[in-house]
Amino acid sequence: MRIALLEDDPLLAKMMQGWVAEAGYDCQVFGLGKMFIYHLCQDTFDLIVLDWMLPDTDGIEVLRWIREHIDWPIPILFVTGKDEEKDIVLALEKGADDYMVKPVKRLELLARIRALSRRAIPQNDKQQVLEFGQYRFDLVVHKVYLNDAPIELTQKEFDLVLFLFRYSGRVISRGHILESVWGRNPNLNTRTVDTHISRIRAKLDLGPEHGWQLKAVYQHGYRLEPVESPNV
Repeated sequence: MRIALLEDDPLLAKMMQGWVAEAGYDCQVFGLGKMFIYHLCQDTFDLIVLDWMLPDTDGIEVLRWIREHIDWPIPILFVTGKDEEKDIVLALEKGADDYMVKPVKRLELLARIRALSRRAIPQNDKQQVLEFGQYRFDLVVHKVYLNDAPIELTQKEFDLVLFLFRYSGRVISRGHILESVWGRNPNLNTRTVDTHISRIRAKLDLGPEHGWQLKAVYQHGYRLEPVESPNV
């Protein structure tokens, strides 16, 4: 899971990033609200942790921008020194999902992240077969079927297709896809994603006739979304 942390205190940010990384999450740190918003126009995350008091803006303004511009209800956790009831109520009413008051406690932070992550990450890993309209995924033998006809895919192509279907309806950045499917590998770049996207679009024959459309989102990434079949 990819987490974005907006915190202007470098020591606190480093400590929180370390806790999150030890728990197995990828965490990117930002110190300025406007720079963070700019980055959100280029990249995607599964969960956001926001500070309130920032040098160039405040967390409420960042929260408002996220809710107006991000195309899905990404979980947001406020972590701030503002502890008055009216502040907590304001943040929750503006769209925050949870609220923590500093000083931050490691176990509490991780527990709240885990709870929020259940909204962000599809919780169907225990299933052996997943169905998305005309497409069926056998997670045991790593096979994809279109109307019961098997589709020959490499392991990475299978991982990529499954990732896209699980996150269908969301814009996912190339960097997000690259890290989630290939892991952190300095020898790979986002062109790897584009090449594999082209291959799976052709192999799965993704289009309205099969109920799905894989779109490139300019300067951002890709979105797989269900569409109505022209035959319906």
